[in-house]
Amino acid sequence: MYHNIFDSHAHYDDEQFDTDRAELLGSFEENGISGIVCCGVNIETSKFAVELSHKYGFVYSAVGFHPLNNDEYIDGDTDRIRKLAQDGKCVAIGEIGLDYHYERESRENQLILLEKQILLAKELDLPIIFHDREAHEDTLNILKKHKPNGVLHCFSGSVEMAKEIIKLGMYIGLGGAVTFKNAVKPCEVAKYIPADRLLIETDAPYMTPVPFRGKRCNSLYIPHTAEKIAELRGCTAQEILDLTDRNARNLFNIR
Repeated sequence: MYHNIFDSHAHYDDEQFDTDRAELLGSFEENGISGIVCCGVNIETSKFAVELSHKYGFVYSAVGFHPLNNDEYIDGDTDRIRKLAQDGKCVAIGEIGLDYHYERESRENQLILLEKQILLAKELDLPIIFHDREAHEDTLNILKKHKPNGVLHCFSGSVEMAKEIIKLGMYIGLGGAVTFKNAVKPCEVAKYIPADRLLIETDAPYMTPVPFRGKRCNSLYIPHTAEKIAELRGCTAQEILDLTDRNARNLFNIR
């Protein structure tokens, strides 16, 4: 059985887990899961992540506003996030970033709120968990401007972009997409990433790996992603799990 399975990005607040959340999380440690970062996307889910982290020793929280939740942001929310981020089990500001896929939130407003949250992370000396969907150019520009510590989660860019991210000292998170049939770019990136910059994640309940596509994702599926990355890199899945557990603990300052 695999061990040292660290899921660096999940959303266990999601309503898809409402029927069996306690049962599912209660099974994780005996199945080799060593850590999970539960990410907020607004005030409510950030609070939930913090509360969940106090119920389970292996769960940690990240707090912040996802770009598609910008419309929920009101005056004072930066201070509310700051307060939540000062919890002892909060390890990052996230999930923050840019999402130009839906064009639902103005790009200008996304950039304004993103910058506020990056500055907050720097003020609190916390890493960021960054979401980039169809916003590669602006993502690189803002990361080069502020040079935060953190991870580009669910990475969808090219090897060339990965090189730029790694030059900035950041990590790259890979998930179930590397197992998809047409996953050319994710597989190229998985082969390239230096061993000390790789994280593994689920983005649960989304991005379910093969052979479970179409089902709700959870942290128990990480070994399937690790096996694919190991195949691409010519090593064992356990070696991938060991190094990504170590990298997650380094990035999130978990001892």
